[in-house]
Formats: sequence, structure tokens, C-alpha cells
Amino acid sequence: MNRAIGALGALAQGTRLAIFRLLVEAGPEGLAAGRIGEKLVLPPATISIHLSQLARAGVAKSRSEGRFVIYSADFKAMSELVAYLTENCCDGAYCEPLLTEPRIVKMPERTARGRRR
Repeated sequence: MNRAIGALGALAQGTRLAIFRLLVEAGPEGLAAGRIGEKLVLPPATISIHLSQLARAGVAKSRSEGRFVIYSADFKAMSELVAYLTENCCDGAYCEPLLTEPRIVKMPERTARGRRR
């Protein structure tokens, strides 16, 4: 339960959630920290803080490739979190909500100053 609380806490902040979703989209290959900043229009210091919080919470991981640090979503941890959240869904019976199409919610894009439009 403590791991779930840590993961949910890290993802409960808008910028970190946006970063995590971007990492999920990137797949196991991940993205360099600088590229994440470019895509989300965020300064390097801000990206660094948020990435370290996601890594500390166990939902993201990093690896070095030359002079770059590549971050990726920890898909095993993500799957474990979803399993934990849904393990008692519908009291173990057939669960229609889990089989429906996910609803895509588009977040507003950020301006050059990092504000949402």
C-alpha cells in the first residue's frame, strides 16, 4: 500500500502527470530529459526536480546513454499500481468497466512560459 501511496502522490501533480504520460507514450525507449523539457516547454531545473520525484516514487526510471540521461516509465510498476487499484473491482465478478475503451482526455498545451493555454 505504501508504494501505491507514493506513486499516486507523485502522479497527483499536473507537471509530473504530464511527464509520466509523455514517458508512457515514448515506450520503453524513453526520452532524454532535455527532450521532455522541449516537448512540455519546461526549464531543465524544473524537469530535473519532477523526474527525480517520479523516479523516487518508482514510476519512472533512468539510464545513461553517453552524455544523456534517458528516462522511461516503469511499466511493471505502472501495471502493479493499476492491478492494486482494481484488485477488488466488482468483488471479483466479471467487470464491465475494465473492458470499456479508455477515454482520451487532452490536456491544454503549454505556452513558452509554461502556462497552460
